[in-house]
Amino acid sequence: MEYLTEIKVRGYHADFYGHVNNARYLEFFEEDRWARLESVIDLRQLAARGYVFLIVNINVNYRKAVPVGETLLVSTVLEKVGVRSSTLKQEIVFKRSREVAADALVTFVIIDTTGKAVPMEGEIRCDIEKLFP
Repeated sequence: MEYLTEIKVRGYHADFYGHVNNARYLEFFEEDRWARLESVIDLRQLAARGYVFLIVNINVNYRKAVPVGETLLVSTVLEKVGVRSSTLKQEIVFKRSREVAADALVTFVIIDTTGKAVPMEGEIRCDIEKLFP
């Protein structure tokens, strides 16, 4: 897996028990999605065409608690492209051991100016496939 995002776990990421709060994992996943999008697609141009990425479902498996001071790596791969939605598989691992801390399946759609999900075909599909060759 290719890891675009490295995150040093800081005190403000932690909960009362001294490990990463469950809500922070969503932020870590989002950071990598943005990094991947920005590395391949001109988001301003996409928005100018009237298209917006919208997350519609996230299922997270919390595998191992992450204490303050650890360094994590986040990866994102394309799991599948459907008719009107696509699914990403994301993973957060410990940098040193590569042990999985959490993984998620993230479903997204691309909406147009009407707020409706557009079909994953043509130029839209090409853009998505550029993200995850």
